[in-house]
Amino acid sequence: MVHPPALDGSRRVTADGETLGTAGHEDDVAEILRLADLYVTDVADDDFVEWQGGGPDDWPGLSAPHEQ
Repeated sequence: MVHPPALDGSRRVTADGETLGTAGHEDDVAEILRLADLYVTDVADDDFVEWQGGGPDDWPGLSAPHEQ
């Protein structure tokens, strides 16, 4: 589950009530799930991921992710 955005725009990611991490972008959600051995190919369209308080494009208060 991806929770509604916090005041800073980040979103908590949980599975079975356990916090897996905090995401600042859709790509972060995919990485958090991968690190938890929950491989999802498309977090935006997969029924496994439940988005609350906005969809995968809703990251208010955060700028675009930076290139690494």
